Amino acid sequence: MPATTNTSEIITWLILSLIYFGGGDADLWTTIFIIDDLLDWLEHWMQPGQPKALEEDSEGIKQYHAQPYEMADPFDAALDLLRRLPPSSTQQNLNGIISLRPDLEDDLLSSVDVALTARRCPKSGRDYLCCDYNRDGNSYRSPWSNTFEPPIEPDDAAELIPGGRVRRMEEALNAGVDVYRELYYEGGVSSAYLWALDEGFAGVVLFKKTASGAGKGGWDSIHVLEVNEAATKRSAHYKLTSTVILDLGLSSSSIDNLDLAGNLTRQTQSDMSISGFRDSEVEQGHVVNIGRMVEDMETRMRNLLQEVYFGKAKDVVGDLRSIQPLSEAERDKAAHRDVISKMGR
Repeated sequence: MPATTNTSEIITWLILSLIYFGGGDADLWTTIFIIDDLLDWLEHWMQPGQPKALEEDSEGIKQYHAQPYEMADPFDAALDLLRRLPPSSTQQNLNGIISLRPDLEDDLLSSVDVALTARRCPKSGRDYLCCDYNRDGNSYRSPWSNTFEPPIEPDDAAELIPGGRVRRMEEALNAGVDVYRELYYEGGVSSAYLWALDEGFAGVVLFKKTASGAGKGGWDSIHVLEVNEAATKRSAHYKLTSTVILDLGLSSSSIDNLDLAGNLTRQTQSDMSISGFRDSEVEQGHVVNIGRMVEDMETRMRNLLQEVYFGKAKDVVGDLRSIQPLSEAERDKAAHRDVISKMGR
């Protein structure tokens, strides 16, 4: 390996990528696919600066001398590695990368979507969800009490804790999504956070629902929004980016262990009108518009998961294992081809 290449970093990333095999529960084909992806990642990570040069030594023997390699950006390499590792272990792998490269912590936490965690607000006694948008170091802000736990410096709190119209809209939005969560999810935890921008405001709406019993299940939805208000305050442009993280698992003697995990991201934007002239009516109009966009997006993404992804998986499994005898299946196919041929005459 060329002397200019940071060998220790390559070995460190290699060890991290093999964390997946630590449990010893990966089968042969999974191992082959992971190693193949890892080799592709290494090829992408170390791009040659110049082609190999053909030179002659003192004895006239031609030899190839590799030129120095240019190392890719560590942040891009980390994202590429996380994309190739199992989605169900994203949090574990993310913590491993941060422990190796602490300088990437803020960028990775703001760019990588992981399953949400819940905490209990000591002042209100209600649960709230934690994400990068209500975090400051190791402290998280509760939407119910509007305070950080553990407490942060007063100067930092003055900049990070919303007030005025933004806080009033945040309180109304939390009340609305709490009712939505109870009606649609029949349990779970929800939270909404807003903060001011130069022209408008931004925020995030979070939902989390877990299930236990014969199998495990987890649904985490993250809706990041940006609102640009018109000068007249009579309309606004809403931009919504939604991510759903799904984690399903089943363990039984008949099928052994079954895990299905992944995430889906979609984006939409819309111009909506705001009725009313008073500040309270404008604020309520924003809350209604945000709630409508989040509800429509969640419905679309649930239908997409159910009809497209689960439907396609069911078709694949059905093609791999047919309950119908092969002779009957071939007879049905022949009859179908005969009907098609007669229709084409």
